[in-house]
Amino acid sequence: MNKILESKTKIRFQDCDPFKHLNNSKYIDYLINAREDQLIENYNFDYLNIAQTQGVGWVTGSNQIAYLKSANLSEIVTIQSQIIKLTPLSTLVEFRMYSEDKIELKSVMWSNFIHISMETMRSKKHSEVFMNLFESIHLPIKESTFEERIKVLLRK
Repeated sequence: MNKILESKTKIRFQDCDPFKHLNNSKYIDYLINAREDQLIENYNFDYLNIAQTQGVGWVTGSNQIAYLKSANLSEIVTIQSQIIKLTPLSTLVEFRMYSEDKIELKSVMWSNFIHISMETMRSKKHSEVFMNLFESIHLPIKESTFEERIKVLLRK
């Protein structure tokens, strides 16, 4: 299975500021939406279906984001995502937004997703099935901090 998921999307008018740049808050929307679609397309992993049928889900515990270059109105961007850290209670996902040709890195985000029971809304350990899936697609990185990771990605 692919460990780095990738898709393309177009920057839409309603998501841009008066300078025709993607609004800062919209980067998160684009990255999360891309991940949701990538999971369904690559692993048949549907968060909504899982919440409804299994009574578990994931909530965002934290986000760190770096805005490196602007994404512009009507531009096609490439979005990559991968699990970089896995624990029994959470997954840390790295998102990267590039120009369509992947030459220019536009943003990087780390999101920590906490596994929860939908009934109690409290954290819950991943089931063996989820852990097996996540372990098979987990692709750790060498850097231990977000700042270190940005420096490494910018050198590539």
